[in-house]
Amino acid sequence: MRLQPLIVPGWNNSGPTHWQSLWEACLPRAVRVQQRDWTSPNVHEWTCALAAAIEAAPRPPLLIAHSLGCITVCHLPLRIREKVAGALLGAPADVEREGAPEALRSFCPIPMQTLPFQSVVVASTNDPYCSLERAREFAQAWGSRFEQIENGGHINADSGFGAWPHGLKLLAALRRRAHWRIPIAPCRTPPLPPPHSAGPQHRSPHRASH
Repeated sequence: MRLQPLIVPGWNNSGPTHWQSLWEACLPRAVRVQQRDWTSPNVHEWTCALAAAIEAAPRPPLLIAHSLGCITVCHLPLRIREKVAGALLGAPADVEREGAPEALRSFCPIPMQTLPFQSVVVASTNDPYCSLERAREFAQAWGSRFEQIENGGHINADSGFGAWPHGLKLLAALRRRAHWRIPIAPCRTPPLPPPHSAGPQHRSPHRASH
């Protein structure tokens, strides 16, 4: 089944040279999730905007998230998560780290529950916004595959990432693993009949002989 790519940027959005923007231009049907305020993020607003985009998607959504966008994905309510086919989580931002900007505090605590869809966490060995050990913790908690990049910084344009062809390969592999759960129709088989109340061997527990 065809999937709907949804681009989920992080704090301050992704600029024109960011791989998310370049992918948006080349991936068929790709849509960027728009936030009302990119500079002063609020977890409720950001989560609601992402949920609305997922609800509006004409096909099962494949999320392509970066930095704070990854944390936004993990804040989705369960009923919305169940509509997602898969997620690429690039350079998740550790908003709980020491010295994290106060503007990101509403995203704390970071949800550490297993995601009910295929996902891959891509982390760099020298990301200033998330240690490699912390990224591994995220991947383990979320049930995600883990992909390590050597000296990739925050995996963005400032770190020298353009179209990020390796990331597109990871996305293609994720797309192959992603699956869309078809709701199971309610069982219409009638329940088993109760045991017969009559018969020579039946005794009521309240009238048993002593």
